Amino acid sequence: MISKKMEKMVTNNSAIRAMFEEGNRLAKIYGKENVFDFSLGNPNVPAPAAVKAAIEEILEEDSLMVHGYNNSNAGYEDVRQVIAGSLNRRFQTAFSEKNIIMTVGAAGGLNVILKALLNPGDEVLTFAPYFVEYRSYVANYDGVLLEVSPNTVDFQPKLDEFEAKITPKTRAVIVNTPNNPTGVVYSEETIKKMAAIMESKQKEFGTEIILISDEPYRELAYDGVEVPYLTKYYNNTVVGYSYSKSLSLPGERIGYLVIPDEMTDSENVIQAAVIANRILGFVNAPTLQQRVVAKCIDEKTDISYYDKNRETLYNGLKELGFECTKPQGAFYLFVKSPVADEKEFVTTAKKYNLLLVPGSSFACPGYVRIAYCVSHETIVNSLPKFAELAKEYK
Repeated sequence: MISKKMEKMVTNNSAIRAMFEEGNRLAKIYGKENVFDFSLGNPNVPAPAAVKAAIEEILEEDSLMVHGYNNSNAGYEDVRQVIAGSLNRRFQTAFSEKNIIMTVGAAGGLNVILKALLNPGDEVLTFAPYFVEYRSYVANYDGVLLEVSPNTVDFQPKLDEFEAKITPKTRAVIVNTPNNPTGVVYSEETIKKMAAIMESKQKEFGTEIILISDEPYRELAYDGVEVPYLTKYYNNTVVGYSYSKSLSLPGERIGYLVIPDEMTDSENVIQAAVIANRILGFVNAPTLQQRVVAKCIDEKTDISYYDKNRETLYNGLKELGFECTKPQGAFYLFVKSPVADEKEFVTTAKKYNLLLVPGSSFACPGYVRIAYCVSHETIVNSLPKFAELAKEYK
Protein backbone atom coordinates (compact mmCIF):
# COMPACT_ATOMS: atom_id res chain seq x y z
CA MET A 1 0.00 0.00 0.00
CA ILE A 2 2.70 2.54 0.98
CA SER A 3 5.38 3.79 -1.41
CA LYS A 4 8.63 1.87 -1.90
CA LYS A 5 10.59 4.85 -0.59
CA MET A 6 8.51 4.91 2.61
CA GLU A 7 8.75 1.13 3.07
CA LYS A 8 12.48 1.51 3.65
CA MET A 9 11.99 4.45 6.01
CA VAL A 10 9.36 2.61 8.04
CA THR A 11 11.68 -0.40 8.34
CA ASN A 12 14.59 1.79 9.44
CA ASN A 13 12.71 4.18 11.71
CA SER A 14 14.76 6.48 13.95
CA ALA A 15 16.66 4.70 16.73
CA ILE A 16 16.53 7.96 18.70
CA ARG A 17 12.73 8.02 18.67
CA ALA A 18 12.59 4.29 19.40
CA MET A 19 14.76 4.76 22.49
CA PHE A 20 12.66 7.73 23.61
CA GLU A 21 9.52 5.58 23.36
CA GLU A 22 11.29 2.84 25.30
CA GLY A 23 12.02 5.39 28.01
CA ASN A 24 8.32 6.19 28.30
CA ARG A 25 7.54 2.49 28.59
CA LEU A 26 10.13 1.89 31.31
CA ALA A 27 9.03 5.00 33.24
CA LYS A 28 5.55 3.49 33.61
CA ILE A 29 7.09 0.35 35.10
CA TYR A 30 9.87 1.73 37.32
CA GLY A 31 8.85 5.36 37.81
CA LYS A 32 10.22 8.29 35.81
CA GLU A 33 12.78 9.14 38.50
CA ASN A 34 14.33 5.68 38.14
CA VAL A 35 14.76 5.79 34.37
CA PHE A 36 17.71 7.75 32.96
CA ASP A 37 16.63 8.72 29.48
CA PHE A 38 19.47 10.31 27.50
CA SER A 39 17.96 9.63 24.10
CA LEU A 40 16.32 12.81 22.82
CA GLY A 41 17.79 16.30 22.43
CA ASN A 42 14.74 17.94 24.00
CA PRO A 43 15.84 21.04 26.00
CA ASN A 44 14.84 20.90 29.65
CA VAL A 45 15.91 24.50 30.31
CA PRO A 46 12.77 26.66 30.11
CA ALA A 47 12.40 29.40 27.52
CA PRO A 48 13.42 32.87 28.76
CA ALA A 49 10.66 34.75 30.59
CA ALA A 50 10.73 37.31 27.78
CA VAL A 51 9.20 34.74 25.44
CA LYS A 52 5.99 34.48 27.47
CA ALA A 53 5.86 38.28 27.85
CA ALA A 54 6.30 38.69 24.10
CA ILE A 55 3.47 36.27 23.32
CA GLU A 56 1.11 38.11 25.67
CA GLU A 57 2.09 41.49 24.25
CA ILE A 58 1.68 40.36 20.64
CA LEU A 59 -1.74 38.85 21.25
CA GLU A 60 -2.93 42.00 22.99
CA GLU A 61 -1.69 44.16 20.14
CA ASP A 62 -2.94 42.07 17.23
CA SER A 63 -4.89 39.00 18.29
CA LEU A 64 -6.54 38.53 14.88
CA MET A 65 -4.02 39.15 12.10
CA VAL A 66 -1.12 37.51 13.92
CA HIS A 67 -2.76 34.16 13.09
CA GLY A 68 -3.19 34.92 9.39
CA TYR A 69 -1.12 34.01 6.35
CA ASN A 70 1.96 36.11 5.61
CA ASN A 71 1.93 38.40 2.58
CA SER A 72 5.15 36.68 1.53
CA ASN A 73 6.07 33.01 1.87
CA ALA A 74 9.46 34.27 3.06
CA GLY A 75 7.89 35.61 6.28
CA TYR A 76 7.21 39.02 7.77
CA GLU A 77 9.51 41.63 6.24
CA ASP A 78 10.04 43.51 9.51
CA VAL A 79 10.93 40.28 11.32
CA ARG A 80 13.48 39.44 8.66
CA GLN A 81 14.92 42.95 8.97
CA VAL A 82 15.39 42.45 12.72
CA ILE A 83 17.15 39.12 12.19
CA ALA A 84 19.40 40.50 9.44
CA GLY A 85 20.36 43.44 11.67
CA SER A 86 21.20 41.13 14.55
CA LEU A 87 23.42 38.94 12.36
CA ASN A 88 25.18 41.99 10.94
CA ARG A 89 25.96 43.31 14.44
CA ARG A 90 27.20 39.96 15.69
CA PHE A 91 29.17 38.71 12.69
CA GLN A 92 30.03 41.85 10.69
CA THR A 93 27.94 40.66 7.74
CA ALA A 94 25.83 42.81 5.39
CA PHE A 95 22.49 41.00 5.10
CA SER A 96 19.12 42.62 4.42
CA GLU A 97 15.64 41.19 4.87
CA LYS A 98 15.75 39.70 1.36
CA ASN A 99 18.57 37.37 2.46
CA ILE A 100 16.41 35.87 5.23
CA ILE A 101 13.64 33.30 4.74
CA MET A 102 11.63 32.29 7.81
CA THR A 103 11.24 28.51 8.03
CA VAL A 104 9.58 25.76 10.02
CA GLY A 105 12.66 25.13 12.15
CA ALA A 106 16.10 24.20 10.82
CA ALA A 107 14.72 20.91 9.48
CA GLY A 108 12.13 22.75 7.40
CA GLY A 109 14.86 25.08 6.20
CA LEU A 110 17.11 22.21 5.12
CA ASN A 111 14.27 20.67 3.13
CA VAL A 112 13.50 24.03 1.53
CA ILE A 113 17.06 24.63 0.34
CA LEU A 114 17.56 21.03 -0.81
CA LYS A 115 14.29 21.24 -2.76
CA ALA A 116 15.52 24.46 -4.35
CA LEU A 117 18.95 23.05 -5.31
CA LEU A 118 18.86 19.32 -6.03
CA ASN A 119 18.27 17.50 -9.28
CA PRO A 120 17.76 13.70 -9.19
CA GLY A 121 21.12 11.97 -8.77
CA ASP A 122 22.93 15.02 -7.38
CA GLU A 123 25.36 14.16 -4.62
CA VAL A 124 25.44 15.74 -1.17
CA LEU A 125 28.47 15.23 1.08
CA THR A 126 28.45 15.28 4.86
CA PHE A 127 30.86 14.33 7.63
CA ALA A 128 30.22 11.36 9.89
CA PRO A 129 29.04 11.35 12.56
CA TYR A 130 26.01 13.33 11.42
CA PHE A 131 22.33 13.85 12.26
CA VAL A 132 20.54 10.78 10.97
CA GLU A 133 17.74 12.67 9.19
CA TYR A 134 20.13 14.22 6.64
CA ARG A 135 19.89 11.04 4.59
CA SER A 136 16.10 11.24 4.50
CA TYR A 137 16.09 14.94 3.67
CA VAL A 138 18.40 14.40 0.69
CA ALA A 139 16.41 11.34 -0.45
CA ASN A 140 13.22 13.44 -0.39
CA TYR A 141 14.49 15.14 -3.55
CA ASP A 142 16.12 12.05 -5.10
CA GLY A 143 19.61 13.17 -4.17
CA VAL A 144 22.38 10.85 -2.98
CA LEU A 145 24.00 11.40 0.43
CA LEU A 146 27.68 10.43 0.63
CA GLU A 147 29.59 10.23 3.91
CA VAL A 148 33.11 11.25 4.77
CA SER A 149 34.20 8.68 7.36
CA PRO A 150 34.61 9.82 10.98
CA ASN A 151 37.88 11.04 12.42
CA THR A 152 37.61 9.47 15.86
CA VAL A 153 40.74 11.21 17.17
CA ASP A 154 39.17 14.66 17.56
CA PHE A 155 36.08 14.49 15.27
CA GLN A 156 37.29 17.33 13.05
CA PRO A 157 36.46 16.52 9.38
CA LYS A 158 38.78 14.33 7.32
CA LEU A 159 39.62 16.86 4.65
CA ASP A 160 41.80 14.58 2.49
CA GLU A 161 38.92 12.13 2.11
CA PHE A 162 36.51 15.02 1.62
CA GLU A 163 38.56 16.38 -1.27
CA ALA A 164 38.78 12.94 -2.87
CA LYS A 165 35.01 12.40 -2.70
CA ILE A 166 34.00 15.65 -4.43
CA THR A 167 32.94 14.89 -8.01
CA PRO A 168 31.23 16.79 -10.83
CA LYS A 169 27.96 15.47 -9.34
CA THR A 170 28.60 17.11 -5.96
CA ARG A 171 25.89 19.72 -5.51
CA ALA A 172 26.08 20.47 -1.78
CA VAL A 173 27.96 19.83 1.44
CA ILE A 174 26.16 19.78 4.81
CA VAL A 175 28.08 20.69 7.96
CA ASN A 176 26.76 20.83 11.51
CA THR A 177 28.82 22.77 14.05
CA PRO A 178 28.52 22.62 17.04
CA ASN A 179 27.96 19.04 16.08
CA ASN A 180 25.25 16.56 16.90
CA PRO A 181 26.25 13.98 18.20
CA THR A 182 29.84 14.86 19.25
CA GLY A 183 29.52 18.42 20.56
CA VAL A 184 32.65 19.31 18.58
CA VAL A 185 33.01 22.78 17.03
CA TYR A 186 34.76 22.85 13.66
CA SER A 187 37.75 25.15 14.00
CA GLU A 188 38.35 28.23 11.85
CA GLU A 189 41.40 26.47 10.39
CA THR A 190 39.20 23.54 9.37
CA ILE A 191 36.59 25.85 7.81
CA LYS A 192 39.22 27.77 5.84
CA LYS A 193 40.76 24.57 4.46
CA MET A 194 37.32 23.19 3.60
CA ALA A 195 36.41 26.40 1.78
CA ALA A 196 39.68 26.34 -0.19
CA ILE A 197 39.03 22.76 -1.29
CA MET A 198 35.52 23.62 -2.45
CA GLU A 199 36.69 26.72 -4.33
CA SER A 200 39.33 24.63 -6.09
CA LYS A 201 36.84 21.91 -7.02
CA GLN A 202 34.33 24.45 -8.37
CA LYS A 203 37.02 25.76 -10.72
CA GLU A 204 38.18 22.24 -11.66
CA PHE A 205 34.70 20.99 -12.56
CA GLY A 206 33.06 24.25 -13.61
CA THR A 207 30.24 23.66 -11.12
CA GLU A 208 28.70 25.39 -8.13
CA ILE A 209 29.01 23.55 -4.79
CA ILE A 210 26.77 24.88 -2.03
CA LEU A 211 27.89 24.71 1.60
CA ILE A 212 24.85 24.25 3.85
CA SER A 213 25.58 25.09 7.48
CA ASP A 214 23.03 23.50 9.84
CA GLU A 215 23.21 25.62 13.02
CA PRO A 216 20.59 24.77 15.66
CA TYR A 217 23.32 24.63 18.34
CA ARG A 218 25.21 27.83 17.43
CA GLU A 219 24.46 29.54 20.76
CA LEU A 220 25.41 26.50 22.84
CA ALA A 221 29.21 26.82 23.00
CA TYR A 222 31.31 26.53 26.17
CA ASP A 223 34.63 27.74 27.56
CA GLY A 224 34.70 30.79 25.29
CA VAL A 225 34.86 28.71 22.11
CA GLU A 226 34.09 30.76 18.97
CA VAL A 227 31.84 29.19 16.34
CA PRO A 228 32.91 30.51 12.89
CA TYR A 229 30.14 32.11 10.79
CA LEU A 230 30.55 30.31 7.50
CA THR A 231 29.27 32.91 5.02
CA LYS A 232 32.45 34.87 5.78
CA TYR A 233 34.67 32.08 4.46
CA TYR A 234 32.87 30.78 1.36
CA ASN A 235 30.51 32.70 -0.92
CA ASN A 236 28.25 29.78 -1.87
CA THR A 237 27.07 29.23 1.71
CA VAL A 238 23.53 28.86 3.01
CA VAL A 239 22.91 28.98 6.78
CA GLY A 240 19.99 27.12 8.36
CA TYR A 241 19.17 28.26 11.89
CA SER A 242 16.64 27.23 14.52
CA TYR A 243 15.47 28.78 17.79
CA SER A 244 14.75 25.30 19.16
CA LYS A 245 17.83 25.30 21.37
CA SER A 246 18.79 28.97 21.69
CA LEU A 247 15.34 29.86 23.07
CA SER A 248 14.23 26.33 24.12
CA LEU A 249 11.38 26.33 21.58
CA PRO A 250 11.73 22.98 19.75
CA GLY A 251 8.01 22.37 19.48
CA GLU A 252 7.27 25.80 18.05
CA ARG A 253 9.19 24.98 14.84
CA ILE A 254 10.67 28.37 14.06
CA GLY A 255 13.92 29.14 12.26
CA TYR A 256 15.31 30.76 9.13
CA LEU A 257 17.59 30.39 6.13
CA VAL A 258 20.30 32.90 5.20
CA ILE A 259 21.07 33.11 1.47
CA PRO A 260 23.76 35.79 0.94
CA ASP A 261 23.99 38.11 -2.06
CA GLU A 262 27.53 36.75 -2.61
CA MET A 263 26.12 33.37 -3.63
CA THR A 264 26.18 32.69 -7.36
CA ASP A 265 22.74 33.41 -8.89
CA SER A 266 21.54 34.41 -5.41
CA GLU A 267 18.33 36.09 -6.59
CA ASN A 268 17.12 32.93 -8.31
CA VAL A 269 18.16 30.76 -5.37
CA ILE A 270 16.24 33.03 -2.97
CA GLN A 271 13.16 32.96 -5.19
CA ALA A 272 13.35 29.17 -5.56
CA ALA A 273 13.63 28.77 -1.78
CA VAL A 274 10.63 31.04 -1.17
CA ILE A 275 8.56 28.98 -3.63
CA ALA A 276 9.83 25.73 -2.09
CA ASN A 277 8.67 27.01 1.30
CA ARG A 278 5.17 27.23 -0.16
CA ILE A 279 4.95 24.12 -2.31
CA LEU A 280 6.39 21.82 0.34
CA GLY A 281 3.27 22.65 2.33
CA PHE A 282 4.88 24.90 4.95
CA VAL A 283 3.32 27.97 3.24
CA ASN A 284 5.00 30.22 5.81
CA ALA A 285 6.73 29.82 9.16
CA PRO A 286 4.44 30.04 12.24
CA THR A 287 3.32 33.66 12.33
CA LEU A 288 3.06 34.14 16.08
CA GLN A 289 6.53 32.67 16.60
CA GLN A 290 8.00 34.95 13.94
CA ARG A 291 6.80 37.92 15.97
CA VAL A 292 8.07 36.35 19.20
CA VAL A 293 11.63 35.76 18.02
CA ALA A 294 11.83 39.31 16.65
CA LYS A 295 10.92 40.70 20.08
CA CYS A 296 13.35 38.28 21.76
CA ILE A 297 16.23 38.71 19.30
CA ASP A 298 18.78 39.40 22.07
CA GLU A 299 17.47 36.75 24.49
CA LYS A 300 19.42 33.56 25.13
CA THR A 301 18.79 30.35 27.02
CA ASP A 302 20.95 30.10 30.16
CA ILE A 303 23.53 27.55 29.01
CA SER A 304 25.26 27.48 32.40
CA TYR A 305 22.77 24.73 33.26
CA TYR A 306 23.92 22.60 30.34
CA ASP A 307 27.53 23.41 31.18
CA LYS A 308 27.05 22.12 34.72
CA ASN A 309 25.58 18.89 33.34
CA ARG A 310 28.42 18.63 30.83
CA GLU A 311 31.12 18.90 33.48
CA THR A 312 29.39 16.51 35.89
CA LEU A 313 28.70 13.83 33.29
CA TYR A 314 32.03 14.09 31.46
CA ASN A 315 34.11 14.00 34.64
CA GLY A 316 31.96 11.25 36.14
CA LEU A 317 32.26 8.97 33.13
CA LYS A 318 35.99 9.61 32.74
CA GLU A 319 36.51 8.61 36.37
CA LEU A 320 34.66 5.37 35.65
CA GLY A 321 37.03 4.62 32.78
CA PHE A 322 34.87 5.55 29.81
CA GLU A 323 36.51 7.24 26.81
CA CYS A 324 34.93 10.37 25.36
CA THR A 325 35.82 13.70 23.75
CA LYS A 326 34.84 16.67 25.89
CA PRO A 327 32.13 18.54 23.98
CA GLN A 328 32.75 22.19 23.07
CA GLY A 329 29.11 22.86 22.26
CA ALA A 330 25.56 21.48 21.88
CA PHE A 331 24.39 19.16 24.69
CA TYR A 332 25.65 15.73 23.71
CA LEU A 333 28.46 13.50 24.90
CA PHE A 334 29.79 10.94 22.41
CA VAL A 335 31.20 8.02 24.36
CA LYS A 336 33.29 5.15 23.03
CA SER A 337 31.65 1.79 23.59
CA PRO A 338 33.78 -0.64 25.63
CA VAL A 339 32.90 -3.32 23.05
CA ALA A 340 33.00 -3.13 19.26
CA ASP A 341 29.26 -3.66 18.91
CA GLU A 342 27.83 -0.55 20.55
CA LYS A 343 24.30 -1.89 20.08
CA GLU A 344 25.15 -4.69 22.49
CA PHE A 345 26.42 -2.05 24.92
CA VAL A 346 23.18 -0.05 24.53
CA THR A 347 21.16 -3.20 25.25
CA THR A 348 23.23 -3.90 28.37
CA ALA A 349 22.80 -0.31 29.54
CA LYS A 350 19.02 -0.76 29.44
CA LYS A 351 19.34 -3.32 32.27
CA TYR A 352 20.27 -0.34 34.45
CA ASN A 353 17.54 1.86 32.94
CA LEU A 354 20.18 3.86 31.09
CA LEU A 355 18.87 4.81 27.66
CA LEU A 356 21.61 5.66 25.15
CA VAL A 357 21.60 6.00 21.36
CA PRO A 358 23.94 3.82 19.27
CA GLY A 359 26.55 5.65 17.22
CA SER A 360 25.63 3.64 14.12
CA SER A 361 22.53 5.86 13.98
CA PHE A 362 24.98 8.69 13.19
CA ALA A 363 27.16 6.62 10.81
CA CYS A 364 29.78 6.13 13.53
CA PRO A 365 29.56 2.64 15.04
CA GLY A 366 31.48 1.87 18.21
CA TYR A 367 30.16 4.94 20.04
CA VAL A 368 27.00 5.97 21.89
CA ARG A 369 25.37 9.39 22.22
CA ILE A 370 24.24 10.74 25.58
CA ALA A 371 21.97 13.80 25.52
CA TYR A 372 22.65 15.71 28.74
CA CYS A 373 19.82 18.25 28.30
CA VAL A 374 18.12 16.65 31.30
CA SER A 375 17.75 17.64 34.94
CA HIS A 376 20.97 17.81 36.94
CA GLU A 377 19.45 15.29 39.36
CA THR A 378 19.15 12.84 36.48
CA ILE A 379 22.86 13.25 35.73
CA VAL A 380 23.89 12.79 39.36
CA ASN A 381 21.57 9.84 40.01
CA SER A 382 22.62 8.09 36.82
CA LEU A 383 26.31 7.92 37.73
CA PRO A 384 25.94 4.97 40.17
CA LYS A 385 24.13 3.12 37.38
CA PHE A 386 26.95 3.93 34.97
CA ALA A 387 29.34 2.59 37.61
CA GLU A 388 27.43 -0.72 37.67
CA LEU A 389 27.49 -0.77 33.88
CA ALA A 390 31.25 -0.12 33.87
CA LYS A 391 31.82 -3.09 36.20
CA GLU A 392 30.21 -5.40 33.67
CA TYR A 393 32.92 -4.43 31.18
CA LYS A 394 35.72 -4.17 33.77
